[in-house]
Amino acid sequence: MSKPHEERRSEIIEATLEIAADQGVGGATTQAIASRVGIAQPTIFRHFKNRNAIFEAAVTGIAEALFRNVSGLLEGCEPADVRLRELIRRQLRFIGRRRGVPRLLFSDRLHVEVPALRKVVLGVMDRYANALARLIEEGVWEQRFRHDLDPKETARVLISMIQGLVVRWSLSDYSFELEDEAEVVWRVLWHGLKPADAQ
Repeated sequence: MSKPHEERRSEIIEATLEIAADQGVGGATTQAIASRVGIAQPTIFRHFKNRNAIFEAAVTGIAEALFRNVSGLLEGCEPADVRLRELIRRQLRFIGRRRGVPRLLFSDRLHVEVPALRKVVLGVMDRYANALARLIEEGVWEQRFRHDLDPKETARVLISMIQGLVVRWSLSDYSFELEDEAEVVWRVLWHGLKPADAQ
């Protein structure tokens, strides 16, 4: 008995990310994906036009899941610094449970071979940077952060810190827990965020 369309799509995306984590994006062929899911290769094409469509769906799905995971922190009642600190922890935990994400995001497939896929990722990054900038702006308004911060620039710096950490994690073959690094990221970031009179 065949599975519902959305359920099968989710299985295909999950298998693609698992293979990317183990073998790199190049290893995530439609045959390898089909074998991992336990279906015939032509079944892949009933759910996705081609392999690039699988990668695009993976990026979009990951982005939506990340936003759901941190949405209560982007808009919440607690002070902005408390929410930002927790957001960093949740983001690293989220990525840490999806080892295929960095292999896809830093692959030639995304950077060189498929401009449309790169455009999707840049759109996701811009959306996330803008959400972070609004949170940082709240912190400035609440006087939890320095009054002279540029929220957009600060958001870009934070994203770069996390990306660098994720690259190191991927290159080390996932030899450490990403979430354990959240406090290190926060301590470094806090030195640049805190008002002059803060401890």
